[in-house]
Amino acid sequence: MLLSLDRSDANEAASLSFEVIAAVAEREGIDPVELEPPEYEALYDVVNPEALDSLFAPRQNGSDRSTGRVEFPFCGYDVVVTSDGEVELSEQTRTQQ
Repeated sequence: MLLSLDRSDANEAASLSFEVIAAVAEREGIDPVELEPPEYEALYDVVNPEALDSLFAPRQNGSDRSTGRVEFPFCGYDVVVTSDGEVELSEQTRTQQ
């Protein structure tokens, strides 16, 4: 999986970066811990996991951030992460080089 995540609070909801890993692993029919190089692309090679996790996290004062979405290619899928925590995958339709 090769994510640099702070797991100090195990009771917190799963991070968005882990949700991306879990969604791809589910689609591939493997355990999330098996989704690592060299067989699979590392998430940090396409997006900064910490930045993804903090992008839609509440502000320091507790207020919500704006709505939005982030799209990126990962492990043969087009990934869409939305501000409400949804992770959507679709097969890539174009060739990535």
